[in-house]
Amino acid sequence: MGIKPLFIFEMANNHNGKLDRGIEIVSEIKKQVESYRDIFDFAFKLQYRNLDTFIHPDYKEKKDLNFVKRFNDTRLSLEDFFLLKNKFIEQGFISICTPFDEVSVDLIEKQKYDIIKIASCSFNDWPLLEKIETKNLHIIASTAGVSLEDIDKVVQFFTHREKNISLMHCVAEYPTKIENLQLNQIDILKKRYPNITIGYSTHENPNDYESIKVAIAKGAKIFEKHVGLADYDGSINKYSATPEQIGKWLKTAKETFKYCGVENIRYDFPKDEIESLKGLSRCVFASKDIKIGEVLDNLNTFYAIPSIEGQLFNFDLSKYKEFTALNNIKKNEPIMIKDLKIVDIRDKVENIINKIKEMLDNARIILPNKVSFELSHHYGFENFNEVGAVIINCVNREYCKKIIVMLPGQKHPAHKHKIKEETFQVLYGDITISVDGKTEDLKAGDIKLVNRESMHSFLTHNGVIFEEISTQHILNDSYYEDEKVATNNKRKTKFTYWRDN
Repeated sequence: MGIKPLFIFEMANNHNGKLDRGIEIVSEIKKQVESYRDIFDFAFKLQYRNLDTFIHPDYKEKKDLNFVKRFNDTRLSLEDFFLLKNKFIEQGFISICTPFDEVSVDLIEKQKYDIIKIASCSFNDWPLLEKIETKNLHIIASTAGVSLEDIDKVVQFFTHREKNISLMHCVAEYPTKIENLQLNQIDILKKRYPNITIGYSTHENPNDYESIKVAIAKGAKIFEKHVGLADYDGSINKYSATPEQIGKWLKTAKETFKYCGVENIRYDFPKDEIESLKGLSRCVFASKDIKIGEVLDNLNTFYAIPSIEGQLFNFDLSKYKEFTALNNIKKNEPIMIKDLKIVDIRDKVENIINKIKEMLDNARIILPNKVSFELSHHYGFENFNEVGAVIINCVNREYCKKIIVMLPGQKHPAHKHKIKEETFQVLYGDITISVDGKTEDLKAGDIKLVNRESMHSFLTHNGVIFEEISTQHILNDSYYEDEKVATNNKRKTKFTYWRDN
């Protein structure tokens, strides 16, 4: 379908078997749509039945069968249908037609309609569907009374044959009572068929302008409504809209799309909105004198309003950013961005995570949907590729499970635990482990026990993933051989990983 929402006007049998009346309906509806053509596309739809074969010969003259009588009474000639279809094109409408038999499918192709529509009653008519599949036309299908399993079959039938198909939520009750509109079905269709345009075929009272609001808000992009003209006595069937009602319907739709705004992206915030929020946002001040070279932290800063132009705001802060003073800053002074050296490691962290995910995928290790990660960078993040590890925390109760990933060429410095006892099993790659001065090379499948008080370190040549099973992990139970590591209280960056992201 096109980029614009599509509004389909279903004439059905409302032409009453008269070409002039059909042309009049088109002309009157055209007056209502002209001011909306820049934002919507519009189509007119007819229904084709080859009545000579569609109705059983024994029932063709039956007057007591409503459908038979109505179809016979409103019958147009093929020439009249063709002239009416051409009127659609002349008045700037897309042409759509619903066939109810195979002969009509061929006629739709012959008369060069733009779109072919499958009625709900024909959704499972496989001889008809197979005939439609032979035509190079976009398909719109209504789903009233059709199970999800049957919708799946039809969608697969057409998509596997590379046919473009859209689906319409529809209720076959004429007119449809409010409690039977079931507009939540739009959500189901959108979720189940995310690559298919979903629409709404309406049969509610034409004075109801609320359901279109809900359908739009739920993401429908095609809208279909029966249209006609009131007879001289003012009558029209209870589910068909007059041109005046269509005008109100379209006005409601335009306003609703305006309310809903942009889709699938975060909208561009107005400058006034941003300035208003900044006026209420806390910013950063010096809680004591800060000297050149000092790193900002919770001990030398505080947060308050108001701000001044160029000041560091709280929303500028991040665990991935480090701020170092380039000038002396006095107590209570605003901290200005121009007076700071800012190091942002977010991109580097994301690059590391992507490498870790690639290793886990290669090892066919599937993580829970949500896990906590720790990046250990013992000598600073800038040295992570040489010394460090990624620790994935799985369980920590009386027993503990972690998955540890080290990139090619990484080392992990020597340390010991006084409380925790550990067993390592290599899942992927290679590792050289040193325990109390004894070095051992391990490969996938190998297991190594590390007792309490044993000093141990790791290195890997090609990268490694190993599992740590241990007694409970206790905070501050890691004692590093190198005091530089022991005194580095910023040696970990923690975050959460969601598998679905």
